[in-house]
Amino acid sequence: MLVIIGFIVVLVSVLGGYVLSHGSIAALWQPYELLIIFGGAAGAFVSSNSMEIVKGAMRDMLALLKGPKYRKQDYVDLLSLLYDIFVKMRKEGQLAMEEHIENPSQSSLFSAYPRLVAEHHLIDFITDCLRLIVGGSMDPHELEQLLDIELESHHHEASAPALAVQKMADALPGFGIVAAVLGIVITMKSIDGDAAVIGEHIAGALVGTFLGILLAYGFVGPLAAAMEGRVNEDGKAFECVKVGLLASLRGYNPMVAVEFARKSLTSRARPNFQDLEAHLKTAR
Repeated sequence: MLVIIGFIVVLVSVLGGYVLSHGSIAALWQPYELLIIFGGAAGAFVSSNSMEIVKGAMRDMLALLKGPKYRKQDYVDLLSLLYDIFVKMRKEGQLAMEEHIENPSQSSLFSAYPRLVAEHHLIDFITDCLRLIVGGSMDPHELEQLLDIELESHHHEASAPALAVQKMADALPGFGIVAAVLGIVITMKSIDGDAAVIGEHIAGALVGTFLGILLAYGFVGPLAAAMEGRVNEDGKAFECVKVGLLASLRGYNPMVAVEFARKSLTSRARPNFQDLEAHLKTAR
């Protein structure tokens, strides 16, 4: 929602300042310039990216309207799930997790948190980590290196659509110049005409440059930044799981391991200790 508010502020500020300076809105309406700029940028975007990234960009843009993927209650559920896992491994041993990690949707441990079970990437990350702990006999340092590599790969893949949109934003001023040059070409054909007609053509050409720059820095660039910010924020759930599992593997008791995981979250999403403790006591 903030994205839409920001776009409205950009439009009101730019167009409002233009109108207050006695500019004519009608002079800015150049549909063929928009066709050149938007069409060229969209074609370059599609030709330079895979279909997966193109679809991902559309999906991530729409997701911005919904806000963060994981909210505070989701993190409470995630920390509670980690606590349940750590308690079970501490009481019954690591092998007790085998039946739960093979089919999480049917597991009594995981199915207690249906919102999280629906997040397949996150659940797969948790179960893969547990599979390494249960069957790999890895020490915490080795597991940390492996998880860092996996998280880096996940972040690179998740942020690819935002990076592609940012590249499109970088190209928009260039397409604005293309539109302006074509406008000048048209103007040169009318060089012997009336001065008012020539002025109108030149104004249309300059609008092409204006639109390319405005779209790049006022709309598409901020959109790419918002997409990247959402990716970074959503990635905190995976970081939280990593920190908690490593703390548990190092021998900390379940409550302390969960506290390690909680501390890895941003202040916006992090549930406070008292709320989490109360939730865990209620769940028991």
